[in-house]
Amino acid sequence: MTGYSFRLFVAGESERSSAAEANLRALAGSRLSGGYELEVVDVVARPGLAEELRVLATPTVVRLLPLPQVRVIGDLSDPLRAAFALGLPDEPQEVREKKEEADGDRHHKEAHGD
Repeated sequence: MTGYSFRLFVAGESERSSAAEANLRALAGSRLSGGYELEVVDVVARPGLAEELRVLATPTVVRLLPLPQVRVIGDLSDPLRAAFALGLPDEPQEVREKKEEADGDRHHKEAHGD
């Protein structure tokens, strides 16, 4: 099981819907090393689910896991704001890995007197 799960509510196959899905996939893909789950719900095809979950605007992404649930409305075109709003790690995975590698090298040198 992955640590993050999202449900993206869109209205049909519009440009805005496609942009929201692409932006969420890019954001989650770059920041979540353990992967993630994403369900895309078209409220035109499944209005009952949107009503049940009180989704009033699209696109809306719901972070289902980790709890608590978080909702963000919009196309997620500002990656920093979207990441913060969704509670994602502060930096892309590749940046974190480089920092961890550099810290490991520094600790190794300190421990061995290099």
